[in-house]
Amino acid sequence: MSRGFVKEDDLEHAGTDLPERPVSSHANYVTPHGLQHLQEMVKSLENERVQHAASKEDPNAQQKLAEIDRDLRYFFSSLESAQLVDPAQQPRSSILFGAKVTVEDENGTQSVFQIVGEDEANIAQHKVSYVSPLAKALLGRKVGDSTVWQRPAGPLQLNILNIAY
Repeated sequence: MSRGFVKEDDLEHAGTDLPERPVSSHANYVTPHGLQHLQEMVKSLENERVQHAASKEDPNAQQKLAEIDRDLRYFFSSLESAQLVDPAQQPRSSILFGAKVTVEDENGTQSVFQIVGEDEANIAQHKVSYVSPLAKALLGRKVGDSTVWQRPAGPLQLNILNIAY
């Protein structure tokens, strides 16, 4: 395309219009650790913003600032809507938000999952969102109960072995 058809303003703002991070329509339940994580993310992003703000002429710095600002809006929103649920205050008899659940599948494999808020979920740390199919299969169950986890790979029978908070 000829440069005659490109407005200079378009080049200056290229890449700075980032889509907003999607905000869940579910209640924003958080564990104490999840709340602390949100607060740390805001502090870290604010520090990062200060570092990049000095480079206003650099297009890469402008892009990074746009990303930081978008993420700050998301985490501020998450903090505002956070509803703290302390697992230590949960009844011990059934699986509720914050529980660490030990399950055994139909093949005899044992796994431990903690049910947490959406921002805290991290499968590598065995933390699953309370709105995930796995958490939905577990919530409300008791030790000794069986449930079926409806997975994309097919249903999996799980036996509840232990509940800890």
